[in-house]
Amino acid sequence: MLVRGERRAFLRGLALAVTVLAMGVALLGLSGWFITAAAAAGMAGIGILFNVFAPSAMVRLLALGRTAARYGERLLTHDATLRALSHLRIRLLQGLLTRPYRTLERLRANTFLNRVTADIDALDGALLRLVLPALAGGAVIVTASVALWLLVYPSIALILGTGFLLLPTMVFLLGQRIARRPARQAEAAMQASRSRLIDLIAGRDDLTVYGQLQAAEDHARNAHLRHSTARARLDRIERLTQAALDLTGAGLTAAALAVGAMLVQAGEISAARAAIGVFAALALGEAVAPVRRALSEIGRMTQAARRILPSLAVAAPGGTREDMPGTPSLALRDLDYRPGGSGRRVFAPLSLTVAPGEIVALTGPSGCGKSTVLLLAAGALEPSGGTVDIGGAAVGAWSREVLGARIALVPQRNALIAGSIAENLRLAAPGAAPRDLWQALEAVQLAETIRARGGLDSRLGFRGAGLSGGEARRLVLARAILKRPAVLLLDEPTEGLDEATAQAVMAGLRRALPEAVILLAAHRRVEIAAADRSMALDRTES
Repeated sequence: MLVRGERRAFLRGLALAVTVLAMGVALLGLSGWFITAAAAAGMAGIGILFNVFAPSAMVRLLALGRTAARYGERLLTHDATLRALSHLRIRLLQGLLTRPYRTLERLRANTFLNRVTADIDALDGALLRLVLPALAGGAVIVTASVALWLLVYPSIALILGTGFLLLPTMVFLLGQRIARRPARQAEAAMQASRSRLIDLIAGRDDLTVYGQLQAAEDHARNAHLRHSTARARLDRIERLTQAALDLTGAGLTAAALAVGAMLVQAGEISAARAAIGVFAALALGEAVAPVRRALSEIGRMTQAARRILPSLAVAAPGGTREDMPGTPSLALRDLDYRPGGSGRRVFAPLSLTVAPGEIVALTGPSGCGKSTVLLLAAGALEPSGGTVDIGGAAVGAWSREVLGARIALVPQRNALIAGSIAENLRLAAPGAAPRDLWQALEAVQLAETIRARGGLDSRLGFRGAGLSGGEARRLVLARAILKRPAVLLLDEPTEGLDEATAQAVMAGLRRALPEAVILLAAHRRVEIAAADRSMALDRTES
């Protein structure tokens, strides 16, 4: 999943990681042999004949090569990981955004943010601190064992090979079992801390008004304390794991020393060759060191993967048609909707045709299904019966790109981002010129307000903070105008506006989009009066 598109870079990084560890083992092994052999030659009185230049050159070559290989390995693996995570983040966004509308509606903003940021970031450790070190360490231990078998003695090779493969694995599995619960607790507490901080920032005004700001701060602080407590437990487990690994390395080194001494006494090998095994054992401790770091992160990685994997699957694409007419009509034929496949109808079967340039208002009491009709018309919901046709074809027959370009839906909740006025408007038209932005603002009677705030570069806060409800509503309408949709679906577009401004906004919408199909859910008389006709969801038309 993570290496998709970056497999070659990861393989090159893995090769360099193996090279780093192999050079480390070779460096210590050669150094041990060199020192011991030189001492033995001196004691034998033949030191002047001992060639120090070749092993000295090899020691320098291995030391410099190890440094260069380490730099290349870090450069390649981190670059490939960052690229892979960026691709994964895009895939996650694509998967989430193709979920059914009701699923997206239930997805909280802080949950979405955690998945796209924290969960994705947690997965970088899966490669850098778990997979790559494990593969590189295993490869080097096997390679070193073969070399020791050939250069030193088979029994030393077996002791070090099996010991460094099996004992650290057992330590890791035992530590992972002990750390599983605190790792889950730490991850859950971190997610709760993030969510509560986001909620605290987003709702600080309301919390202050109702006197609940201190309680919300206490909730966020408690989540942070739970995270700190769980992390402290993980740190203790990590230190114990490191101690176990150190004892394992020391024990295997002592075993190599003891066996080597016996072999030297028996005349099977020289002291210099025995030193290779001892120093190689010291170096192989580096190959299993990443076990400690991976142990503290594996819980977070596992939880993140479990949350992300179900969201990566992109829903099957809709239709494929691209030839929508320039001025399509909208036709609802015997439209019916029963949520969740239940037998309860939201509204009576509805038939309605809206021609280009026509404004039709849907009327009826709250909860009668006006917003649902708009979602069905936009293709966000699947009808339980009947059809929604746009431009002579079912809405599901058109490709997502066509629907996204030709249909604009303005729901009741205003969706604004922290940024400038221009940035919010250009979400609908990235290439729009300043003149186009001002024209859209003029159409919704917001231009003078924006000029007074400092123009298009004036900044908004979180979720558009800084604008009143009516101003935010008009900014969203201006953004819809910039899209130049063929079909515009509006849910209570003038909510929060006084009557005079509402009349001007409705007139501005008609002037700005003279050929668009406009279907709106209306509660106010000013909206119904601006429409060419209205239809109640009991199918009585006036």
